[in-house]
Amino acid sequence: MSASREKKLRQDQTASGYVDPKAEKELEEKKAEKRSNVLYSVIAVLFVLVVAASFLWRSNVISRNATALTIDGETYSAAEVNFYYQNVYRGFLQSNSYFISYLGLDTNASLKSQTVNATAASMMGVEEGSSWHDYIMDNTVKQMTMVQRGLKQAQEEGYQFPASVQEQYEDSLNSLKTSAESTGMSVKAYLQRNLGAIMTEKVYNQQVLRMLQYQAYAQSYSDSLTYTDAELEAAYQADPKTYDKAAWEYVVVSGAADSTTDADGNTVQATDEEQAAAKETAKATAEEILAAYNSGKSLESIAGNYEKATYYNTTDATYYDGVVGNWLFDDARKDGDTEILEVGTNYYVGLFHSRGREEYKTVDIRHILITPETGTKAQGDEGYEDEQTQLKAAARTKAEEILAQWKSGEATEDSFAQLALENSADGSKYDGGLYTRVTKGWAVEEFNDWCFDASRKDGDTGIVDTTYGSHVMYFVGYDLPAWAASVTSDLQEKAASEWSTALSENADVQQSDFGMKFVG
Repeated sequence: MSASREKKLRQDQTASGYVDPKAEKELEEKKAEKRSNVLYSVIAVLFVLVVAASFLWRSNVISRNATALTIDGETYSAAEVNFYYQNVYRGFLQSNSYFISYLGLDTNASLKSQTVNATAASMMGVEEGSSWHDYIMDNTVKQMTMVQRGLKQAQEEGYQFPASVQEQYEDSLNSLKTSAESTGMSVKAYLQRNLGAIMTEKVYNQQVLRMLQYQAYAQSYSDSLTYTDAELEAAYQADPKTYDKAAWEYVVVSGAADSTTDADGNTVQATDEEQAAAKETAKATAEEILAAYNSGKSLESIAGNYEKATYYNTTDATYYDGVVGNWLFDDARKDGDTEILEVGTNYYVGLFHSRGREEYKTVDIRHILITPETGTKAQGDEGYEDEQTQLKAAARTKAEEILAQWKSGEATEDSFAQLALENSADGSKYDGGLYTRVTKGWAVEEFNDWCFDASRKDGDTGIVDTTYGSHVMYFVGYDLPAWAASVTSDLQEKAASEWSTALSENADVQQSDFGMKFVG
């Protein structure tokens, strides 16, 4: 089927009430997630603004300083509330981008004029027919309360914000300025275009800094949570499927019917009968493959004899509640077990090898990413490849100079972290280029191979070239076993979520009808 024809089919299906099975499955998974993770436990700071949807309320006759909200006695202007409102709304759109049409949300219309449909109500745990504006506003209040109380708690504890907070703040303002200049607008005009006429640079800057400070404090809280070996073992034993990995080989035999072409050259969708016949053929092929394996041949060699068969071999399959997941993680499964599994229109010929937790040690590393400069030639232009080669070589040279600079100085982990803050193009720069509990396969191949080289030892340095650029590497050391790192991460995330949720609850909230007219 051609792309245009497939698009038309999707449009017709949506109009008739059809729900894409993939989307429906993902919606079901979304229902099980904690709503707080989407709307207020994780904050997305508005560093680089995009053109806002047309629902933004605009007026030349407004009061920027009108009190709109009071939380535990602390007042907020309409502009301040609107900052968080937009942050929550945009975070919601980003987290649910695939589902927006199913949720019935029109991003080009006022949220105040839209109500929550049955699908959205089921997914978000709110009442059908309630206002989208009220939903976003409720979570705006929770986010504001969380930030306010978190910062108050940090102050009471005497918490010192790391210098990286100021660096990140200044970078965000520079990014905002660059974005405004790219559109030929002043920062003030750019903010008002994207966040409404009541927004000011002062309000935007103040609230970005507050959010960055809160994030730093919240991260420090999460990082401070530690668990004993016994606690980690107990958490693992309570749900081993979540942390185990399975090793198996399998051949996927496609049961999708071949498309046909009509006299005009248009792709014709297969009939139900043609699809059923194709699936039966796939099943017969799967049975042949299994029989050939049982006669002593390898799955890989057998798969090569069939056009619609593809061989795979993995050692880190994870559990999910489905045909394959339940077969692999059945407690009765043993090495050498085989099975033909029906998955949609396909058939899998599976060969099980093992299941267990990953005992290898994770690693802690720091790195400084040097990305090549942007070239003047477009891909396909004459000389493009030569220019790219030169730009990559220049990035490599800069990486070598930074490493040499580090070696000629104090040559400590702290001095490396400072160079990362000053030079790295990676977001980890604000943490001194630090990544902890890195697992195998987490990064691109070259990066991964350097980290998990068997000869690697504490303090090792080097330069690794990847598709992203040249990385100046510093090996901090080995950390928890992979399974324990995963358990720790889950326990920390759960505890941090409960902590942040508690911060946002039972606040004394007062809304001003006049000020709230300018929000949303």
